[in-house]
This record gives sequence, C-alpha cells and structure tokens, in this order.
Amino acid sequence: MKKIAGLLLLGCVLLNSLQANAQTYAESALLFSRVNPGGSARIQAMGGTQVSLGGDYSSAFSNPAGLGMYNRSEFTFTPGFTSSRTSSDYLGTTTGDGQSKIIVPGLSFVHHSDYNTGKLLGGTFGISVNRINDFNRSFSYGGVNTKNSIVDYFVGVANSYNAPPDQLFSKTGTLYNDPTGLAWDNYLVTTSGNQTYSPDTVGIQKAVGFFGVPAQHEQVRTKGSQYQVSVSYGINLSDKFFLGGGIGITSLDFTSRKIYSETFQGDSVLRSLALAEDLHVSGSGLNATIGAIYKPIHFFQAGFSIATPTIYTLNETYSAGMLTNWNHFPYGSTNLPQGTLSTEQVIAAYGLNTPWRLSGGLTFFVLKHGFISGDVEYLGYGSSRYSAQTDGGLTTDDANSYNKNIKAAYRSVFNYRIGAEYRWKQFRLRGGYSFMPDPYTATQQGVDNNIQSFSGGVGYRTTKFFIDLTGVVRQGNTFYSPYTTAPVVTTQNKSTTVMVTVGGLVS
Repeated sequence: MKKIAGLLLLGCVLLNSLQANAQTYAESALLFSRVNPGGSARIQAMGGTQVSLGGDYSSAFSNPAGLGMYNRSEFTFTPGFTSSRTSSDYLGTTTGDGQSKIIVPGLSFVHHSDYNTGKLLGGTFGISVNRINDFNRSFSYGGVNTKNSIVDYFVGVANSYNAPPDQLFSKTGTLYNDPTGLAWDNYLVTTSGNQTYSPDTVGIQKAVGFFGVPAQHEQVRTKGSQYQVSVSYGINLSDKFFLGGGIGITSLDFTSRKIYSETFQGDSVLRSLALAEDLHVSGSGLNATIGAIYKPIHFFQAGFSIATPTIYTLNETYSAGMLTNWNHFPYGSTNLPQGTLSTEQVIAAYGLNTPWRLSGGLTFFVLKHGFISGDVEYLGYGSSRYSAQTDGGLTTDDANSYNKNIKAAYRSVFNYRIGAEYRWKQFRLRGGYSFMPDPYTATQQGVDNNIQSFSGGVGYRTTKFFIDLTGVVRQGNTFYSPYTTAPVVTTQNKSTTVMVTVGGLVS
C-alpha cells in the first residue's frame, strides 16, 4: 500500500477550527478529535458551557440528562456566518489571508412527555444536529530562502531510502506517487552518474549544481466540517435527579488544496517550479454519551457526563501535480516536460478512534436574575488510535507506527468554559469564555497551540417563541513548515462567528 502520509510534505498546523490542514496521520488524529462543544446560540454565547445547565437542545450532545429539565416540546433552527482571518510571517515577510462562509451550526426537535408516576415526573426525547468542527480556512506566506530549496528536501527523501532509482521511481517504486517522484520526472533530481561536474558523488542529487536563491510562496486552502446528529433521552426524577443517555452519529468532510512555488530570479538554468497537492478525507462515526444532573437546592445544580470514543471509518484520496519552467538545461539531448506531470490518485481506507471525553459542571442561580455556569472537560489526545481496514488502506504495521507517534506527541488536557446569563423580563444578556490548552507534550517551535474564545449575545423569550443572537471570536497561533528543512511559518489566527437560534413551542 502507498502510505499517503508519506506523500505529503511535512508540516504542522494544529488549531482546531482555526487550523489549516493536517499533514500526517498523527496530526489528522488531533484535527478530528479537537472538536467544539457545539450547541444553540444561547449556549455558544456562554462559552459553550452546558454540562450542568440543561433545558436546551444542546444537552443532547453534551449531557443528555439536561433534556430531563424540559417541560415543553420545541423546534429550533440555527443559521450562521463565519469569517476567518490569518496573518503569516515567513522569513520576515508578513502575508494576510482569509475567507468567509454561511453555515448552519444547529437544528433540533425536542418532544416532552409528562408522566407524574411517583418520582418519575417526565421524560424528553431530543434529536439535534450540531456543527462541532469547522475546517474552512485559508492562509498564505512567502519569502526569499537563502538557505535551501524544496529540491534539497526531495534529494534528502530519495537518499533516505538508500535504494537504486528503479526501486524508487518506477511504477511499482516506493516514491512513484510522491512529490519526490514528480521531482525525478521533472529532472529536478537525478543520479550522480548523470552529472559530469561531480562524478565521484553517489546517490541522488540535484539535476544541476545550483539553482540559485528561491523566492518561495504557498497558499493553503481548506474547507469542510464535522457534524454530529445526537439522538438522546432524558428523565426527571423528583425535580432533583436528571438522568440521560444518547447516541451520536458523526460525519466528517475535509478537503485541502495546497499550491507551493519557487521562483529563481536571474538563474540561468531553472526559472520556476510549482507543486499542487489535493487531499480529501471523509467518513462517518458513532459514539454514545450518558450523564446526570443533581439539583439538591433551587439555586445550585451539578452535572457530569461521559462520552465514548467516536469510532470513525474514513476514506482518503490524494493526488499531486508538478510544473517546471527552465531557462536552460545542461543535457542537450534531453526532452524536458512541457506541461504538468501528475501522480495517480491514491486511495486509502482506515479506522480512527478519538479519545474518551469526561465532563463536569456547576451552575449557580442568583434568584430570578440569572446564573453563572462553568464546565471542565478532560480529553487524552494521546489515546487516539488508528486501525487497519480489510478493504484496503493502512496496514496493521502502519497503524501501530502512527499510534506510537500519537502517544508520544500528545498529552491529556483539561478544557475550561465559563458563562453567565442576566435576565430582565423577557430579555437575556449573556457572555462567556473558553480555553483549550496546547495538546502537545512539548512546546512546538516556540508556539503555544492553545485556543481561546470570547463570546456574547442577547436573547428574547416568550412562552411560545424565542430568539437568540450570538457572536463568538476564537483566536490562537499556529506553526507550519512546507518541508522538514524549511524555515517555520508562524501564523496568527482569528475566526468570528455570528449565529441566530430561532425556536418555538410545538403543541
């Protein structure tokens, strides 16, 4: 099997909804595991706090026990708009980029039934759709690299196998469907035997002795999302104990388009090169959540929930193309390629299990004026696991290797969320904050990969209708390298989401 992770240029951009793309299987595991809590505009305005709160359709995802606090049936719809902006620094040059998109963060239907049979006062069924990850982002960078070229990277990759060219670049070769293979087909790298200027050198080298100093540029655009459909049920026991459970059906769609180029101004041999890479990952998963809320007194309640790993079945496709423009080539009889040379489409299938999610929360009510609520969420990112599929894809050895990388790279973290709501007649005023710590076991390239979000919103509620408006700003920094020996790109990321939840009583 061709390992798709080996086909991609090494890089790292890990910032959940702010991140640009996953480059290796270990990074993909983090990308698809580091999700947002999701939920209505009301919940998002309070930093996503929801484990102990209840009475909102968001409970179907976070803590199904919260559905037991309903005393009516309702339907909601949540449209939204999101905009992301990036500022990337590479070799002292700063480049800005961004994109915007209309989204649908949520949709729900909740049906309540009164029982009034002893301690069992009622039960509520809820089905909701939550957008739990957003991959829509774009960033660009550029600068003059006086130390090396991506061609040097290709040379290093080829020589690392310590094998003759026919074992590397033939149709059955290790690097056939690989950017390094495209570099060979484009005469950017060759064997030392073809080079009269250095006949005593062995292995793979640049096709010419020196290409000059490259001006490098790359644009990375990603799109897609993760959604979860939660089917849950919660019950009310004596208005003190609330219990619930549910099943989550997830969908995942991630697309990355990368266009990298180098221009050699004034060089007598090579004018420029360009490499385009396309990656698409899609699939579905299944998980389960159980939870409880305890309300011993009217102004205090505590909640706890456990979510199992999401068991994904994923499919992945990869392809790449390379174009070179030459001023001069030293081999007089060589016919140089005149167009873009491309790999075949490489397809892989595999399984991924995300970490367990343990959550706890407390809510304090201030008479009828509102409340303050906080959540703590535990995730062990190092426990994510890949598995081989019988219909082709990762081998067991591949999966074991990537799982070791995941365990070594990532640590367990506690995510924190806090929010508050103030009530005045039918009006509501809300604010919140959330913090997701750096998931790495060691700081990467001096960049702290935490995510912070600041949120606020207003609402209006009657006995039969409500509407909530919320704005959420997420920010953080990331790092990226187009290839292993390249300088590091540091990027400041900021996304702004505006959403509205409209809901009404269902008779």
